[in-house]
Amino acid sequence: MTGKAPRWSPLGLWRRSLHNLLPKLLALGVALTLWFVATTDRRANVEQGYDVPVTVSDTTAERGAGERAVRDLNPPTIRVYLSGRPERLRELRGDSIEAVVDVTGVPEGSFTRPVTVQAPTGTTLQRQVPERVQGFVDTLVTRTLSVTLSVATPPENSLPRYEVTPTEATVSGPGRVVATVQRVVNAPVSPGPGEAREAALIALNDRGEPVAGLTLTPTSVTVRRVDTGEVPVKTLPVVLAEPPAGLRVTALSVQPAGVRVVAAPELLARLREVPGEVPYRVGTYVAPVTLRLPAGAQALEEVRVRLSVQEAAPTGESGATP
Repeated sequence: MTGKAPRWSPLGLWRRSLHNLLPKLLALGVALTLWFVATTDRRANVEQGYDVPVTVSDTTAERGAGERAVRDLNPPTIRVYLSGRPERLRELRGDSIEAVVDVTGVPEGSFTRPVTVQAPTGTTLQRQVPERVQGFVDTLVTRTLSVTLSVATPPENSLPRYEVTPTEATVSGPGRVVATVQRVVNAPVSPGPGEAREAALIALNDRGEPVAGLTLTPTSVTVRRVDTGEVPVKTLPVVLAEPPAGLRVTALSVQPAGVRVVAAPELLARLREVPGEVPYRVGTYVAPVTLRLPAGAQALEEVRVRLSVQEAAPTGESGATP
């Protein structure tokens, strides 16, 4: 009499595992395939970090509160970590990701506000560092200033003349920054006779340092040299007229002793000195010198004289000549 194998004997288990083996293997293959398809995206996603500039949103002006500006944003960029497919992440750059701090309704002054990051399509935001930024809200101010001409040092034997166009510029920005601007100058240029050159505008403070964080309109000007070239210049000594009878000069100092004179070449060649007149009176004093130049000649400096004048001796001798 042959006995049956126990239900859980090794032989019984082996027979049961072989029963309908092909359908079992097919079911296992289908299950593995479904699992693989369902988890493909999860397994393929990776994480990558980007340095993203923070932009400011402020609609306070729409409520009639006036234009405002945000300055001293700290930090100006944040680190954003996104997850997604590798090919999608490779397409992205920091400036293509939106990171916004909203200061609508925030009072003027310093603030600390959260940054909202909008993850691009096909990606998921994992984290951002930091989550909040600091800054300063200020009123937006515009000032109009005259443009101060700035040119390179011309040759000594020339008397160049320039014109700048336009003559004014507007400076816009946060009120506390605009208030530090003392003047607007053009970058130094050196155009030749009759030439014109474009020069960038620079806003300077009272120490002559550039002021950042402003908008200049226009950003540049045209500097044109309007003279035709070199102008004949000659330095001539100043000779004072004799004092009137009854006065004599005991001390005399003319500053400068020589004066530069501009004139046509033929006239300049004939000039040897520049006569000057002063108001003589008793005492020690400083007085301007009136230069007597022929028509067509012009002095480039003002001349002054320091005098000590006394009454002449009873003999009627005239004072000492200068």
